[in-house]
Amino acid sequence: MSINILMPALSPTMTEGTLSRWLKKEGDEVKSGDVLAEIETDKATMEVEAVEEGFLAKIVVPDGTEGVAVNAVIGVLVEQKGGAVDAPAAEKPKAGAAKAEVAPAPKQEASVQVEEHGERVFASPLARRIAKQSGIDLAGIKGSGPNGRIVKADLDGGPVAVASVAAPAPAVAAPAAAPAPKPAAAAPAIAGAYKKIPNSSVRKVIARRLLESKQTVPHFYLTVNVELDALLDLRARLNATSPKDGPGAFKLSVNDLIIKACGVALRRHPAVNASWTDEAIIQYEDVDISIAVAIPDGLITPIVRKADALGLAAISTTMKDLGARAKAGKLKPDEYQGGGFSISNLGMFGISEFSAIINPPQAAILAVGAGEKRAVVKNDQLAIATVMSATLSCDHRVVDGALGAEFLATLKGLLEEPLGLML
Repeated sequence: MSINILMPALSPTMTEGTLSRWLKKEGDEVKSGDVLAEIETDKATMEVEAVEEGFLAKIVVPDGTEGVAVNAVIGVLVEQKGGAVDAPAAEKPKAGAAKAEVAPAPKQEASVQVEEHGERVFASPLARRIAKQSGIDLAGIKGSGPNGRIVKADLDGGPVAVASVAAPAPAVAAPAAAPAPKPAAAAPAIAGAYKKIPNSSVRKVIARRLLESKQTVPHFYLTVNVELDALLDLRARLNATSPKDGPGAFKLSVNDLIIKACGVALRRHPAVNASWTDEAIIQYEDVDISIAVAIPDGLITPIVRKADALGLAAISTTMKDLGARAKAGKLKPDEYQGGGFSISNLGMFGISEFSAIINPPQAAILAVGAGEKRAVVKNDQLAIATVMSATLSCDHRVVDGALGAEFLATLKGLLEEPLGLML
């Protein structure tokens, strides 16, 4: 008896994936829980575990195969080593079986010989039909086709002899022909030496989702400048209380404090923690924040669940774990799917300010820049402060300008007076 191994659906949006590599080879024993293969999904590269036991008798889909449909057979298990496979696990489509029907090419105008007013006139059937409908006397037209044959082009322009018998008026005026669609612009020529890097499944999904977001979501942007000196001082004091090592050790980052502040601000402004649908605006009960993490193929957004209720040390530990496993491609689907709000922080790269694209179906994303020394005015005096610019991208269908401004005002207050995060 043989058992088919099927391409799994590793996320709700997955319809196909890339079989990166097999970790078992034909003939190997397979136990329940063994890792069979690595599958590149629309989000990350994930390991597929065996649910049945036996021996891998046949690999149907080889390493590196792209576009493998969910539930397609990728391999076959048998109960005993060397056992026969019951039936072909996956048959290649027979040649021509899946060919699309091709419309027959239009026939060329055939040369026919007709009698017009006692003379022999050579004309194509199409030219004769046009002449009959338009009342044109073919005897007075010189054909441009082979051997003087009259073709359609001879009737399209230039003077023609109109028959003395008027052609019957059509009962209904024919609609004007629609203008032919413009041909697609040719791809620009590539000059110089180059190499082609095939798009991974992750990169294709990122491209599709961001294009969809930018084209269909009405973005607007709000920027606020936040003084960070009090936050940096609190961070230093808290890190100083951490044990050097062991289970209770932690090291807070500025991003950890921003996650906590966003969680509290979203709890106070639940209308920002929402998504748009045509039927209703969905407001989420939990404050789950997606954090953009760079990976080799692009980015992924692991989620800090219930960020408003977590302590700072718990947020720091959670982010270190999620970030490490995200870069290694080891996240589980429920660890990056969902979320009601996103944060993208490029401050560590020295970026002062930027605007992020909303991560659908969420309604907002916060773009965080670097904290840098800037001149500020305090009590009518010029002073120096560490200032960070943060830009909120909003879906205007869900978040209006006043709501976005109120959220940012709350966030600014929490970051500039960070002791409120400890409550």
